[in-house]
Amino acid sequence: MPSNLRWKLITILSAFVIFAAVGVYPILAERYHLPAAGWLMEKQLKLGLDLKGGVHLVLRVQTDDALRGETQTQMERLREELQNRRIPVTNLTLVSPTQFRVEGVPTDQEPALRQAAQDVQATFDRGSAVNGSYTFTMKPNIQVNLRGDEILVQLPGVSDVDRAKNIIQSTGRLDLKIVEQGPAPTREALLVNGQVPSGMEIVPGPSGAPGDAGTVYYLLRSAAAVTGRDLRTAQPTLDENNQPAVRFTLSTDGAKRFGKITGENIGRQLAIVLDERVQSAPRLEARITTDGRITGGFTQQEAQDLALILRSGSLSAGLTYLQERTIGPTLGADSIRSGVFASIIGLLLIVLFMLVYYKLSGVNAVVALIFNLIILLGLMAYIGAVMTLPGIAGFVLTMGIGVDSNVLIFERIKEELEAQRGVRASINAGFERVFTTLVDTHVASLISCAFLFQFGTGPIRGFAVTLFFGLISNLFTSIFVSKTLFELVLGARPQPQAASLSI
Repeated sequence: MPSNLRWKLITILSAFVIFAAVGVYPILAERYHLPAAGWLMEKQLKLGLDLKGGVHLVLRVQTDDALRGETQTQMERLREELQNRRIPVTNLTLVSPTQFRVEGVPTDQEPALRQAAQDVQATFDRGSAVNGSYTFTMKPNIQVNLRGDEILVQLPGVSDVDRAKNIIQSTGRLDLKIVEQGPAPTREALLVNGQVPSGMEIVPGPSGAPGDAGTVYYLLRSAAAVTGRDLRTAQPTLDENNQPAVRFTLSTDGAKRFGKITGENIGRQLAIVLDERVQSAPRLEARITTDGRITGGFTQQEAQDLALILRSGSLSAGLTYLQERTIGPTLGADSIRSGVFASIIGLLLIVLFMLVYYKLSGVNAVVALIFNLIILLGLMAYIGAVMTLPGIAGFVLTMGIGVDSNVLIFERIKEELEAQRGVRASINAGFERVFTTLVDTHVASLISCAFLFQFGTGPIRGFAVTLFFGLISNLFTSIFVSKTLFELVLGARPQPQAASLSI
């Protein structure tokens, strides 16, 4: 066997084993309880909502909540910066969800105000002074980023609808704030002249005493040292008492800011505030930069849910449910059964046609087609693509495209044989002259798939993804695999005749 043919066979068999292991074996292992590594089962091809059943939700975001929250956060950070620089101002007030005003700025302090507001002006435009007042307006691009349209959420395989909705709707807002006073048994104990001090807020939290489920109150700085937006990751863990907790890591900017705040407040308490409730308030023993931990009497499930919420990012706006639909697993199983049945019937008809019309060369096409489908399943499983009902349609269409490619090649080879060229020369010429045509048609189809994926909705995207990878795998199998099979047959027959190809 020539060395180049040997390497082609090794390549084909390696691809077959790899993609079959990733795309096919996990499905068989789950169905027939075969042994399989955990990491391999995690790569199993995922099924969409229409095939597996689950929950379909349509939500609308209350965008003003998101804008107001960002404006409030930046206003409080500026307030604290002005206090640290001892710049006297009369008041800072929230004007609208996208504006706040700094009032009573002395004329000689205007340069100092501009310097103090440098960080805020990354997201807010500062207006001109009007009687010692400056209005800060959120930049249009920031407003666009914070606003959103309706959100479609599909959760295949989820049966606990209430838990899913609680996780989605939970704001997961994390703030780390310096404690000024507390804990106190009542909210009134922290008031000054019956008012909450400027730049401060009172937040409830658990007493923390063993067996005491009561509530205590903390007086905190309104400006958070860091927020959930500064998180890089969050994972469930255990605390020193072997109780469920959540460990988090901050981003580079958040760690820099957190290190500065904690370094300036060693010996004081730092409140970990989750959804406007203090979870714990440990004392700062040293400067902290990147890592932290949230404790608060969580169950294991609550710790996992909280870590998931924090990793997903804090939800700075409220949600309104517009539509809720539950698809039962029975309906999903019926869809799978119908889709698999259609795929098998289509495959059998294709195999029958190729074997009847092209005889032994049809075997070549069938083998290439099976390779094509296995590679397609492996690619989709590896990248984590989801198979949907329209995706099955793309799967069936891939079979048709695969056969069409082989028909083009075989018919071209027949033309070369009829022109009295040798068998080897006819096969080489057939593949060479069809190659450009196949590439052109496949590239055009890939572009169409890209547009379908970009501008289509869920079902259309599922179809586009399956067809996209089917086209890529088909180029490999119809040209490389099919020609290698011909070369393998020719190599076994020193002087092959045209009839021996059965074309």
